[in-house]
Amino acid sequence: MATFLYRLGRLSFRRRHLVALIWVALLTLAGVGAASAPTPGATSFSIPGTEAQKAFDLLEQRFPGMSADGATARVVFKAPSGEKMTDPGNKATVKTTVRELSDGSEVASVTDPYQARAVSKDGTIAYAQVKYKVSGMELQDAGKDALKQAAQQARDAGLTVEIGGDALQAVPHTGTSEVIGIAVAAVVLVITFGSLLAAGLPLLTAIIGVGIGVASITALASTLDLGSTTSTLATMIGLAVGIDYALFIVSRYRAELAEGRDREEAVGRAVGTAGSAVVFAGLTVVIALVGLSVVNIPMLTKMGVAAAGTVAVAVLIALTMIPALLGYAGRRVRPAGERSRLLGGGRTPRKPGRPNMGTRWASFVVRRPVAVLLLAVVGLGAAAVPAASLELGLPDDGSQPVSTTQRRAYDLLSEGFGPGFNGPLMVVVDAKDSDDPHAAFGDVADGIKGLKDVVTVTPPAPNKAGDTATITVIPGSKPSSVATENLVHAIRDQGAQVKADQGATVLVTGATAMNIDVSQKLNDALLPYLVLVVGLAFLLLIVVFRSILVPLKAALGFLLSVMAALGAVVAVFQWGWLAGLLGVEETGPVMSMMPIFMVGVVFGLAMDYEVFLVTRMREAYVHGEKPAQAVVTGFRHGARVVTAAAVIMTAVFAGFIGSSEAMVKTIGFGLAIAVLFDAFVVRMAIVPAVLALLGRTAWWLPKWLDRALPNVDVEGEGLRTEADARRDGDLEPARV
Repeated sequence: MATFLYRLGRLSFRRRHLVALIWVALLTLAGVGAASAPTPGATSFSIPGTEAQKAFDLLEQRFPGMSADGATARVVFKAPSGEKMTDPGNKATVKTTVRELSDGSEVASVTDPYQARAVSKDGTIAYAQVKYKVSGMELQDAGKDALKQAAQQARDAGLTVEIGGDALQAVPHTGTSEVIGIAVAAVVLVITFGSLLAAGLPLLTAIIGVGIGVASITALASTLDLGSTTSTLATMIGLAVGIDYALFIVSRYRAELAEGRDREEAVGRAVGTAGSAVVFAGLTVVIALVGLSVVNIPMLTKMGVAAAGTVAVAVLIALTMIPALLGYAGRRVRPAGERSRLLGGGRTPRKPGRPNMGTRWASFVVRRPVAVLLLAVVGLGAAAVPAASLELGLPDDGSQPVSTTQRRAYDLLSEGFGPGFNGPLMVVVDAKDSDDPHAAFGDVADGIKGLKDVVTVTPPAPNKAGDTATITVIPGSKPSSVATENLVHAIRDQGAQVKADQGATVLVTGATAMNIDVSQKLNDALLPYLVLVVGLAFLLLIVVFRSILVPLKAALGFLLSVMAALGAVVAVFQWGWLAGLLGVEETGPVMSMMPIFMVGVVFGLAMDYEVFLVTRMREAYVHGEKPAQAVVTGFRHGARVVTAAAVIMTAVFAGFIGSSEAMVKTIGFGLAIAVLFDAFVVRMAIVPAVLALLGRTAWWLPKWLDRALPNVDVEGEGLRTEADARRDGDLEPARV
């Protein structure tokens, strides 16, 4: 591995014009593809195997004109203070609005609040339901503008009007905080390298890699049914790993220059050693992301595969384009320890020969490993305590910022009709095999009325064939509450008795039921996913480190950091700690995808630091240093770079906390805090402490396994042999 990458690095350095041309061509090709790609249609959200999805599919078959997947809008009206919606003037305004809403070519139906009895008991709030023939993503701008214009005319007449539903859904934006994250990364790179040019290389290559990845996703969005969150995730992961991987190689290149090697040789050795760590670190991230497919949620699978593709591009760019750009930079990228004149280069160090911070810290940990280990484990354990109260759900309009009309409509409906009105349950009764379908419909409705936390049950609405009916159930609690989840399970339990007595099948669907099913599916998949991803990465790390205990320690440390990060997520997004500071306007259940997503992504990213830091330790140990000294050596060469990489990755992820999308905000915070815990507590404290305690045992590997494993040579031992051979070859002619 090291020898191959060494040659690839030297080739890219020499053929830099060709390498740069290839990457520019790929970026251009992806950009042209994105620009010429058709506008993506609706992103299908299907959850194969769940009851909610089965009910949805049944509705498509038995109610073909229902437009079950069409967009909906709830236009909510509130009368001025002291008035009611039943007053003649307000009533006339609402009826005018309903007529205007019915004119659109994409509109399937509009309900009149007064005919549908959609007026609150106190008469102050009413709503009109608009059903469209197309989904929210397919709805034309003209249709959205007509909806907004009708609402504005009602506002001009004196009513308070807000619009809920998915008809006005928009692509989430991240705001300026994402730019701030990149700016922080730039500052950290400048401080790390002491050179503006060297700092600019990782940023440039990361942006190119993300550009290729996101443009490719955009170009394929319509064909592969990719949602907007897919590109957001690819950007988040691609920027973080792209900067880090380039940082690792540029840092090793400068270290090789400092040892007196010429630039081409330094590039080759940097790619051969640090590049090997990048390859295996990238592989762990790809394994974790692609492994999301085991959950069998198509949207999650597509997000993982797309992000994995962006990571693969980042690895390839780091191995080829970074050497090419270093060739262009020439002497302007200085050896390690030298700074450009603009940043203070040429000054005499205050204390020449003083050990750097990484060396001092590692020496301290090696002297007191037990105390450091206990303090780190107890600290992470304390941070993980809130995770015991974890409640899972999916965001709805109630989690939107209060500045949005969707959130205000949600609040008005809760005020006028109760919190459960925002999450109605649709019960589908399939009585095709029943002897008396109508009796079955009535029995189901009567049974639901007797359940706890039920406010309203509409009469059964059968289809034309009379073999299937829908019943709308309004819970007494908000959609994301435990009480509503219990109600869904109670209806399904009652359906089992109906099946036995009447031969009819009872299914519960709707957005709320779908969210409950997604959460359950994710919970069920978490353990198999964890075993798959950690197991595969464990085997990969055995090959890299040629050790059993080092990969085991890496996996256990990762579990600690993930649990601590989940605890922090619960504290902020569920308990409300620091919620105002982070822009969390509505606390509640944590996004159901968060645990499994954090396990996958954080594991891959955590292994980046593990591979880069510990390979330097193993490199020192293989070359004859004692175990404790090898730990210090690894920190002397790698701590500064890993610290910079962790700060950069944290800044990039934290930039997404400013997103308007609740899911993106939660992911950004969770990944940022997880990287902090993993890099600065696990990798910087627990890893050296454990290795110091284990000593030579840490690098133990059974002889039979040592013979069976392939030799990937991450330490670059083959490079030393090849260098010696070349040196001997150079000397041979002189002796003849």
